[in-house]
Amino acid sequence: MGITATDFFSKQEQEDIKQAIMNAELDTSGEIRVHIENTFTGDVMDRAAFIFKQLGMNNTELRNGVLIYLAVKNRRFAIIGDSGINKVVPDNFWNDIKTNMLNHFRENHFTDGLIDAITAAGIHLRTHFPHHRNDVNELPDDISFGKD
Repeated sequence: MGITATDFFSKQEQEDIKQAIMNAELDTSGEIRVHIENTFTGDVMDRAAFIFKQLGMNNTELRNGVLIYLAVKNRRFAIIGDSGINKVVPDNFWNDIKTNMLNHFRENHFTDGLIDAITAAGIHLRTHFPHHRNDVNELPDDISFGKD
């Protein structure tokens, strides 16, 4: 059977990823989610876009959600930003983050790759979507998992 989405990261690694999300969102109204599932069929970007909508990430007030999607058995991943953040990040921003993640992943440093991606997204979210006194955390910070 092998490794599954829910046990791909240890409990401690899951907590580290959640803490990275909380840290990245500390000074921004933006929202970052990580979704992990075993496998998918079709195009990875199409699947990530489907999950983005399924998680309600397209419903944030400023359209500033970011999804990092991983399919562990397919060994594929994608990053999706909503329209608000996509309007303000540089042209190759998501590709640069994906390249950095891939470099970590090739060395089996999956947690580090995710944390670096979350941190990079958070920096741009803070710059363009600063936290205001009445901001609320619109989405959970926990990793979401597909069905095993």
